[in-house]
Amino acid sequence: MNLQNRFLLLEKLGSHILNKNDEWAQTIQKAYQKNTWFTPFFTTLSARHIATHYLQKEALEKWVNSYTVPDDFTPQKIGIVMAGNIPLVGFHDFLCAFMSGHKQVIKLSSKDDVLLPYLVHVMALENKEVENEILFADRLNGLDAYLATGSNNSSRYFEQYFGKFPHIIRRNRTSVAILTGHESEDELEKLSDDIHLYFGLGCRNVTKIYVPEEYDFVPFIKAMDKYKYFEDHHKYKNNYDYQLSLLLLNHQFYMTNGTTLLTENKNIFSPISTVHYEYYRDAGILAQALEQNEDVQCIVGNRYIPFGQAQQPTLSQYADGVDTMDFLVNLQQVRKSY
Repeated sequence: MNLQNRFLLLEKLGSHILNKNDEWAQTIQKAYQKNTWFTPFFTTLSARHIATHYLQKEALEKWVNSYTVPDDFTPQKIGIVMAGNIPLVGFHDFLCAFMSGHKQVIKLSSKDDVLLPYLVHVMALENKEVENEILFADRLNGLDAYLATGSNNSSRYFEQYFGKFPHIIRRNRTSVAILTGHESEDELEKLSDDIHLYFGLGCRNVTKIYVPEEYDFVPFIKAMDKYKYFEDHHKYKNNYDYQLSLLLLNHQFYMTNGTTLLTENKNIFSPISTVHYEYYRDAGILAQALEQNEDVQCIVGNRYIPFGQAQQPTLSQYADGVDTMDFLVNLQQVRKSY
């Protein structure tokens, strides 16, 4: 399959996602039945972002053409271990492997094993060659390179299994926001999106905010009311009730709008339904520390990723800052160092 065929195939896939059809709607519902964190609204949101930001021919061409394919390029077999924290979270790895011309064998998370197989099926109906290039398997043995995403614990196993092969291994990360206290109502509402989209389960979701001393939390808490409907989601509500009980038992100060808890904590990782906050004095020193923190996926704020765009990465915004496409395009050279 040549490069132009790949562009056209992905463009058609984007159109399929955006056009209403019963089969795609049934697939979304099936994913929700297997994993109730994948509400139809959030799955549709994730898929639409993929279709509009990743699967537009002009954007794909600009992205792919920014890389130089070596003269000795030979397709390899790439093993991909996908996470399952938010719908289609592994799609970018899939896309990189497909556009770089490699064959891929994908191990899906049991939490997200419905959506991508359906999309690959749609691609295969357009071009049978897809069936030879994209496979799904429970074991990833005897492959040439690996892309693996998981928890801090699973990443240690990935290092053990895949360490002797060319690899990119990702572990837990999260995102933060730096506020000045001068944010508009619209900006605070967009920050609430950065916190709550996908129930806050993504590494690009903001789990901690940094605020100046004497910060007025009332407008921020009010902005989070956009997601008060989360109280009707039983898994989220169970997490909220549990975290609230812990705060009460430990006599910790907290603020809440009844759906999201806000508590002072130095940890940048926060539990589901909870946002941590911390006061700062010098924004420059804070930013420098956060930029060097390997646990931070992205920083949201006026001088960083704009409010509301944390969960809208572009094709060239790679997880953990590691250029997956460059790794795959230059895999021949990478393998020589192993």
